[in-house]
Amino acid sequence: MHRVSLEIPFARLDQRAVLPTQGSAQAAGWDLYAIEETMVPKGASVLIPTGWAVAIPEGWEGQIRCRSSLGKKGMIMPNGLGTIDSDYRGELKVLATWIGEGESFTVNAGERVAQLLFAPVPLVTLIETTAEGLDTTDRGQGGFGSSGKF
Repeated sequence: MHRVSLEIPFARLDQRAVLPTQGSAQAAGWDLYAIEETMVPKGASVLIPTGWAVAIPEGWEGQIRCRSSLGKKGMIMPNGLGTIDSDYRGELKVLATWIGEGESFTVNAGERVAQLLFAPVPLVTLIETTAEGLDTTDRGQGGFGSSGKF
């Protein structure tokens, strides 16, 4: 299998920033680290700074995802997945919400808080048509939960 190779420039915005790391040679994501202790109150959303800006190549996106170990405890990303566009040059921050036990959760400075993955973005052209102009499928217009009936 041919793997695409990317070089991604990272700019350190804060001296406390830890360069993202991979948990293993074949890990899909790069671990992002918090640069400061951050308290996430129950049910509230907080931005956790990483101290890095990045230049993702055109035709690619960055995807910030929750780490499973924190999700298991009750820290989630309320948007599910954060998208970093190739033209964004601001600080990478992790949007976190606490839904676990207790009134808050504290993320420690230097703790891994999310994963950053890189994915290709195709050039897409939207073409308006009518409902009759769409191809037909077995599911058709079946709504939520309808795919399980086939």
